[in-house]
Amino acid sequence: MEAIFWLALALVAFSYVGYPLVLAVWDGAREALAAVRFVSGGDDRRGRAAEGWPSVTLLFSAFDEEAWIRRKIENCLALDYPPDRLEIVVGCDGCTDRTAQIAREVGGARVKVHALTPRAGKASVLSRLVPQARGDLVVLTDANVMLERGALRALARRFREPGVGAVVGRLRLFNPTRREFEESLYWKYETAIKFYEGKHGCVLGANGGIYAIRRILFSPLAPDTIVDDFVIPVRIAARGWEVPFEPEAVAFEETTEDAGHEFGRRARIGAGNWQALARVPELLDPRTGFLCFAFVSHKLLRWSAPFLLAAAAVANGLLAAAPGAWGYRALLLAQAAFYGLALAGRHGAAGLRGPVRRLASLAHYFVAMNAALAVGLWRFLRRSQRAAWQRTERAGPSIPAA
Repeated sequence: MEAIFWLALALVAFSYVGYPLVLAVWDGAREALAAVRFVSGGDDRRGRAAEGWPSVTLLFSAFDEEAWIRRKIENCLALDYPPDRLEIVVGCDGCTDRTAQIAREVGGARVKVHALTPRAGKASVLSRLVPQARGDLVVLTDANVMLERGALRALARRFREPGVGAVVGRLRLFNPTRREFEESLYWKYETAIKFYEGKHGCVLGANGGIYAIRRILFSPLAPDTIVDDFVIPVRIAARGWEVPFEPEAVAFEETTEDAGHEFGRRARIGAGNWQALARVPELLDPRTGFLCFAFVSHKLLRWSAPFLLAAAAVANGLLAAAPGAWGYRALLLAQAAFYGLALAGRHGAAGLRGPVRRLASLAHYFVAMNAALAVGLWRFLRRSQRAAWQRTERAGPSIPAA
């Protein structure tokens, strides 16, 4: 029981704390070594960038996005990229509203709109439209995500390095009613990990709102693929291509206040995670080097956290029952206090003030996230998770003030 308790906690702690620290120390050592080599007369690896801009296809799938599509098309048309090098493609996935009509009216000749029926899900839309794209690069985004004006140039610049197969941009979340919300801190934390993984040319999974790939590296997806923005980049990485992170390629996405819908979204992602592992088993091959290490540390342990935490709680309870086990009893009380704090956060932390209220909110976010991952595994095992997503109701198209 002691071995189970301490191993379970150690694995969770390594995934959430140890792995980011390893990345930071590793990066610091590499930067120091590169500086020493440069000062000692070694080559300056910066080199010179190639001239010109590659052709780009900006593509997204839309389902009943009548409220957003006008703003999205206007956003795409306003991007700072040579118009003669940019193709804009919209895949209307079984829309039942005026999404396709509005897209054609606003986009005119510069936007290709494909009305696809019946609804089949984003993976099917991408499998059908990416091979038809004219651009050497395909930038994938979402209908409710707004790109900064220079985002395409920032992505395209990274492909001047011949070993780069995909580039992950920076998705910034915002809440129109609350400046601080639970996901903000966790999202910043995840973005920092992507930044460090990107320095190894191996970002594990993209933000569906903004990433780019070389068109020739795209392979059709199975129609029931749930998390296409994870599967597409890791398949490219598993083939030996680099997948860096580009923080200057920025996009904005509005979050939702609907806790039930958010839980469902996370459960869907959880099911998709396990599905992706089953379809890209190369991620567990040690011969892939950093890719395997990063996947196990950042993803597999994170997905397993709900079960590791449950094992730690059960083992702790059994250990605390032994005579004189005061230390384990204190740890059990600490666990109970944490989950009690999470329960208080679920009910809006009523009666709590200041830092305690914030801690309760974060504790609830952590517990809810892990509960959703557990539900996701159950859905994957039962094969009950549909590939087509359910729309999230939001206030309306907007981006935060600069």
